[in-house]
Amino acid sequence: MPGEGLDLRQIVIYWAEEAEEALTVAEHLYEKGDYSYGLFFGHLAVEKLLKGVYVHRKQEHAPPIHNLVRLAQLAGLKLDEVRVEKLALISSFNIEARYPDLQRSLKPDTLTCSGLFAKSALRSSLRRAWF
Repeated sequence: MPGEGLDLRQIVIYWAEEAEEALTVAEHLYEKGDYSYGLFFGHLAVEKLLKGVYVHRKQEHAPPIHNLVRLAQLAGLKLDEVRVEKLALISSFNIEARYPDLQRSLKPDTLTCSGLFAKSALRSSLRRAWF
């Protein structure tokens, strides 16, 4: 987190740069076939973008939370059902990478980190971000 003495514009830039770096890492991991961690870094990219939006809109530091739906709501973004579903899906990537044993125990039709799923998720959920 940037220091307390920085102005809010610098903090927004910080979050944008961090988001870009996380997305680059996500793409590298995907290319290497490390899908669960690629999706995890995709989640980080969206989280950091939302934190930048929060700082810009609220003129204060973003809360230290990882739930993307909640973070977007706190930032004052209007979420339709489709956006809530996409953010909830992206939030699930955070859980998959942190708790891989849980991931393996889930049914194949719920959460999966196959290459096909990861490719689809990165393209539709991360690259076509609505904000």
